[in-house]
Amino acid sequence: MADRFRVTLAQLNPVVGDLAGNAAKARDAWAQGKAAGADLVALPEMFITGYNAQDLVAKPAFHTDAIEAVRALAADCADGPALALGGPWVEGTDLFNGYFILMQGRIAHVVKKHHLPNQSVFDEVRVFSEGPLSGPYSVGDMRIGSPICEDAWYEDVAETLEETGAEFLLVPNGSPYHRGRWEMRLNHMVARVIETGLPLIYLNMTGGQDDQVFDGGSFGLNPGGQLAFQMPLFENAIAHVDLERGPEGWRIIEGEKHPRPDPLEQDYRVMVTALRDYMAKSGLKTVLLGLSGGLDSAIVATIAADALGPENVRCVMMPSEYTSQGSLEDGEAVARALGCRYDFVPITQARAAVTETLAPLFEGTQPDLTEENIQSRLRGLLLMALSNKFGGMLLTTGNKSEVAVGYSTIYGDMAGGYNPIKDMYKTRVFDICRWRNENHRDWMQGPAGEVIPQRIIDKPPSAELRADQKDSDSLPDYPELDAILQILIDDDGSIADCVAAGFDREVAKKVEALIYASEYKRFQSAPGPRLSDRAFWLDRRYPLVNRWRDPS
Repeated sequence: MADRFRVTLAQLNPVVGDLAGNAAKARDAWAQGKAAGADLVALPEMFITGYNAQDLVAKPAFHTDAIEAVRALAADCADGPALALGGPWVEGTDLFNGYFILMQGRIAHVVKKHHLPNQSVFDEVRVFSEGPLSGPYSVGDMRIGSPICEDAWYEDVAETLEETGAEFLLVPNGSPYHRGRWEMRLNHMVARVIETGLPLIYLNMTGGQDDQVFDGGSFGLNPGGQLAFQMPLFENAIAHVDLERGPEGWRIIEGEKHPRPDPLEQDYRVMVTALRDYMAKSGLKTVLLGLSGGLDSAIVATIAADALGPENVRCVMMPSEYTSQGSLEDGEAVARALGCRYDFVPITQARAAVTETLAPLFEGTQPDLTEENIQSRLRGLLLMALSNKFGGMLLTTGNKSEVAVGYSTIYGDMAGGYNPIKDMYKTRVFDICRWRNENHRDWMQGPAGEVIPQRIIDKPPSAELRADQKDSDSLPDYPELDAILQILIDDDGSIADCVAAGFDREVAKKVEALIYASEYKRFQSAPGPRLSDRAFWLDRRYPLVNRWRDPS
């Protein structure tokens, strides 16, 4: 029996629905593995369809097409190493999340996912049938167990595989990023290694899909839980990993251990990757945004420049009589520092025309929020006109604090196709701006250096929709607001929890009321990258109409 076994790991970025393109990536990885003398080439969960395909994968024409693509791939890769990749599989009336082992021109084995995640961003119970607990498959003389993603978070699948003769575990994943997720994966996999005594390889995909970013970071663990290798976070990569059999059984030969970036860099990388892939996978190339001279639009412009290149980003300043000279200067400074196109489009005349048109109907009333929202909606109208005329996708720029409490104008500054900072609280936006000014990486297409003037970071936030307006006129200061939001949204806490943390009960009640009252706005808001495990959309699903309020 052989004492060495080589696995080529393909940590790659599939495109949902691009069956031919995903198959081509798999064939290329297989060819690289063949050239390197691999025994097995492995790709992640549901790779042939892309992940997360949601209800699309349940469409009979789609999953039939996907299975045929796998059969064709098996025929193409008959002469060489075994090829393993994920995709849908049908038996009778059941649709499974499967992991295919392709050998000698055919589908030699199908692993069927047993534990179907049904929380946070996952609805697999809605789509798939539960697969049985089963034993390992053979590649040559090696017996391999493949718990599919969630299966490795529980004891039973790995223990069954170990008891039925598996010699190592290969875990294919479609595991999206949120803060702290990598550490959670590592802890669960260490538990499986300690319980079974088997080496384990954790293979994750990369790339953005809608609101989710798959962050790679594939790794291997030897018995006892020692890290044998660590592939880079966020990067597409091919790694040839060797296992060697010694007196104590199979062990992974140690390889490169790529460092993990700090949390701010990870968040920023996710926002850049999410926008870049959302655009590329949609067939779009250019974006535009309203540049106000404030912090949020400045960081969104920077993210866009880093994701797409400054030449593909159009910044539009749309001042009113309430726009300060400082904001005019700061907005232009951001566009110039990034190297983006800068347009100056005052809304004064348009606003006067709307005011005149509505004057007979508004007679006898006093100016209020209505007039402020007209300004915001005019800006949205002008930006959408530019988007329609020239084809760029409009970005919206509301941070999570604003999105949470509805401090935004629906059909105004909420207009747009994607929001890169949707899941980032305002206080963290300050931190990420400072980080980006001080750091540059080779995956950023924008320039290095201070691209967001310090004056923007230092000045009090303001929507500038009326004279001398500050955000703090309507909301608690952001450090207080964000701390309360963290309790109520991210921790799913109560008003009593807010009070116990030292916050005024009436302030907490006001924030809670704003959260619930703006649910309908979030329902209509643009998607944005998921940074936390309580992002708005799939992580937090609340009714639009809801009369309950916390009585504590």
